Amino acid sequence: MRTPLIAGNWKMYKTIGEAADFVEALKSEVAGIRNVEIILCPQYTAIHKVAKKCRDSNIGVGAQDVFWKEQGAYTSQVSPQMLLDAGCAYAIIGHSETRGRFGKTEDMSAAQLSFFAENDETVNAKLLAVLAAGLKPIVCVGETIDERRAGRTDAVIAAQVEKGLAGLTADQAAGTVVAYEPVWAIGTGEVCDSQEANRVCGMIRSKIRAMFGDSTAERVRIQYGGSVKPDNAAELLGQPEIDGALVGGASLKVPDFLAIIRSA
Repeated sequence: MRTPLIAGNWKMYKTIGEAADFVEALKSEVAGIRNVEIILCPQYTAIHKVAKKCRDSNIGVGAQDVFWKEQGAYTSQVSPQMLLDAGCAYAIIGHSETRGRFGKTEDMSAAQLSFFAENDETVNAKLLAVLAAGLKPIVCVGETIDERRAGRTDAVIAAQVEKGLAGLTADQAAGTVVAYEPVWAIGTGEVCDSQEANRVCGMIRSKIRAMFGDSTAERVRIQYGGSVKPDNAAELLGQPEIDGALVGGASLKVPDFLAIIRSA
């Protein structure tokens, strides 16, 4: 059985004090939960404080991004080793917002869409570096609304999986979490139909099976992300191919995040 993973991606929200208060409020509520893995992904500035607050609890800590070099003249970047030192166990890689692929494209200028310019090659470089350092990766994949309307969903995501996970061993792939996040559902209030989300997650598992074999495909955890909320979490998390959720806005409030955890 694959243990569901519920990860809260706080994006650019919460001061250090607000993050610490959140953890204090959540810890007691989830203390008795043992069949769900819970992680919080705060902004870099709060990672160390959140990790200290999460000690001796069943809450883990992840980062929202990472660079693939251990050290060097890379202004603003953070290495896997630095994340480990700060208390991280996980790192998110290739989120659509770091790929420059946004759900609300009508609100974004061309310049804004190229802010971060992540691609499949940098996703792969980060993934290999994260695994080498001993962190656990969450690799995000997903299609834009234009790609979905053009009937390219499966082809786009299969290519992201193939290029992003290139060069991994079967065991490394089995320990990699893949998060299916349809770009058009992130931050828009739109959510993918649960059966369609399950179908795409199953397609991802089939792609991993073709790349790494049956055993790896059955072990790898595939999350859904994209406007996951308390009122749709149970239906999404009840699908057989969905092994948890990567939660954005609903992870910012303890009652909402707790409801999603309990739904798993």
